[in-house]
Amino acid sequence: MPANEKLKEKISHLPHKPGIYKFFDDKGIIYVGKAVDIRKRVSSYFNRSSQHNKKTLKLVSQIKDIEFTIVDTETDAFLLENNLIKQYQPKYNILLKDGKTYPYICIINERFPRVISTRNKQNDGSRYFGPYPSGTTMNVVLDLIRTLYPLRTCTYNLSPENIAAGKFKVCLEYHIGNCKGPCEALEDETAYNHYISQIKNILSGNLTVAKTYFKDKMAAAAADYQYELAHQFKQKLDLLEDFQAKSTVVSNTLTNIDVFTITSNDNCAFINYLKVMNGSIILTQSLEVQKKLDEEDGDILASVVVQLRQEFESTSREVIANIDLVLPLDNVTVLQPQIGDKRKLLNLSLKNALYLRKEREGRQEKNKDLGEQRELRVLETLKKDLRLTELPRQIECFDNSNFQGDNPVASMVCFKNGKPSKKDYRHFNIKTVVGANDFESMYEIVTRRYRRLLSENLPLPQLIVIDGGKGQLSMAVKALKDLDVYGKVAVVGIAKRLEEIFYPGDSLPLYIDKKSESLKLIQRLRNEAHRFAITFHRSKRDAGTLKTELTDIKGIGPSTAEALLLKYKSVKKLKELSLEELKGEVGQAKAQVVFNHLHSSSV
Repeated sequence: MPANEKLKEKISHLPHKPGIYKFFDDKGIIYVGKAVDIRKRVSSYFNRSSQHNKKTLKLVSQIKDIEFTIVDTETDAFLLENNLIKQYQPKYNILLKDGKTYPYICIINERFPRVISTRNKQNDGSRYFGPYPSGTTMNVVLDLIRTLYPLRTCTYNLSPENIAAGKFKVCLEYHIGNCKGPCEALEDETAYNHYISQIKNILSGNLTVAKTYFKDKMAAAAADYQYELAHQFKQKLDLLEDFQAKSTVVSNTLTNIDVFTITSNDNCAFINYLKVMNGSIILTQSLEVQKKLDEEDGDILASVVVQLRQEFESTSREVIANIDLVLPLDNVTVLQPQIGDKRKLLNLSLKNALYLRKEREGRQEKNKDLGEQRELRVLETLKKDLRLTELPRQIECFDNSNFQGDNPVASMVCFKNGKPSKKDYRHFNIKTVVGANDFESMYEIVTRRYRRLLSENLPLPQLIVIDGGKGQLSMAVKALKDLDVYGKVAVVGIAKRLEEIFYPGDSLPLYIDKKSESLKLIQRLRNEAHRFAITFHRSKRDAGTLKTELTDIKGIGPSTAEALLLKYKSVKKLKELSLEELKGEVGQAKAQVVFNHLHSSSV
């Protein structure tokens, strides 16, 4: 049974239930999708009446197999799709694959706990806060904590027995005031744990407890006339106030909210995420997502929301967004506020997304301008080096290929503005020349190429490059003269051995500096023409071998051989097919004949 028939058969048996579906090509999973009704959704890809874009049509053309998984609810499908995309990273799904391991602040589960940074989250009883979008963001918070509280940094095992035995001595951190010496029992464990309790509040976004503590300490020190100590507490309070001032956006009444905004162009979506706790932004992340199948903004944002919430361990039940957003997540509400503090939050997030878009598009435009300037410079250098009368914005290069006189072919590649224009590449089967005669073959293909351009009134190139020496260049010149275009187009030949450039009628070659950009451009043209010709010649030769082998089988005619040739390209691939697979291609009787021949011969 042909592959497309197998897919139709499989689709007809898909369930009308919610779940996920996976599309496979020959190498593995290429797309994962979710659906309320699996059969209806998958069928829509293969429905000719559906108006699919080019990217989706390309996806469909590569599908070789389909698998599905039924789930209980649309929510389950949504989450399973997200997990499978992260696991398999299919090439047609949008991906957040930046390869980052985000940092955490960890309060280690030990006596007199240390507060450290880590990218390794473990199930060891320690308390982890984050993840933070960058090391810089995390270090700002960590520096604040270390400035406010005298915490130990040593890795000693401060058990009561070890301290009582006097195993440890205070270090430099104690002498400069950064630690109070718990290793020598110079600090009370209860007081130390009180610091840790306040740190947990700060890392959770609640600064009120710490601020109240320092205010009370400052007032008590002032009342006791300890003004220097009171000033130290005031400095710590100022640090907290400054930290909160930088983070506070709107009202302290806003707690545990996720804000997502999106803006997009034809190729990319730009997304910003703000996580708000107790009126403060404790996390912000902006990212760019490449579109794969011209996805709608709502589909992209829904996928990103789930991934970022998982990545940053959000438990918020309220999501604010700038577009209509359907999140089939339990106990999660999506809002589009129009006024008030939540609207201010939304505007701030959107401003960040728009800034990212402007920055990326500006960078692309700058790179494009730089690229165009470089291309123009190379063409100007080539014009100067080859002494051309006009800038060679369109260059065409010809090459021949044959193997011991068999299957003579040729190629022509076209570069426009210094870059390959593959839609203008051409293959030529040599029609008028018998055997391996590169000179006559060159005459034929140059004639055919420019006779066609003249008949269709298409523009001629500014430069023609012939891959070969004087003989092939002479034949190309003869062809151009016969077409009455010689002198209207510059033509040169390039010899492989010493990279010599030959001009028509000039016995002495031109040598261009080996480091010159113009020579590198000519070499790229020559190499591309050679690759294009060799590839065409090899496919022709292999096709001829396969066709001859198949048509030599008694009972297999040209049409059957042609059909197998087009699909499988080689005898090796045909030999890998089972008898059942061959039956699906050519029917039972012919399949048995081909199968017996291939597996009994030494081919």
